[in-house]
Amino acid sequence: MILKIIKQNFLFICAISTSLFLLFFFIACTWIGFEVKSLCQSATTSYGGTCPDSLIMSLQDDTNSFKSRNDAIWALGQIGDPKALPVLQSFYTGIIPDREPYNGTISQYELKKAINLTSGGTNISAFIWRALLNPSSSP
Repeated sequence: MILKIIKQNFLFICAISTSLFLLFFFIACTWIGFEVKSLCQSATTSYGGTCPDSLIMSLQDDTNSFKSRNDAIWALGQIGDPKALPVLQSFYTGIIPDREPYNGTISQYELKKAINLTSGGTNISAFIWRALLNPSSSP
């Protein structure tokens, strides 16, 4: 009898935990997608063209703040478009400091992640936000 109650409680806790995990994962994926879409809209307003092209131009524009350029790097990584790879690699030094100011330099850590994702690395959240924000194609 007690074993049956423990088993039921365990299954209940597992079901609740799994549901909460999936809920938070879905929320995080959606948030990422909306941020990518917002950065794309901002870049295409400033530079025109497709989202990846305008983000590349934003990254290459020395007049933009480092934060803006790092945001472009992050978005390019999330999009995963291989045509961004040569540009990302041109900024990558391979030296990732322990701490780097996001507003003070081009983030080598973000570049490394973006290079991985544009080289075919796995992005487990992309399939959700791409489907939600742009059902016909990627941003």
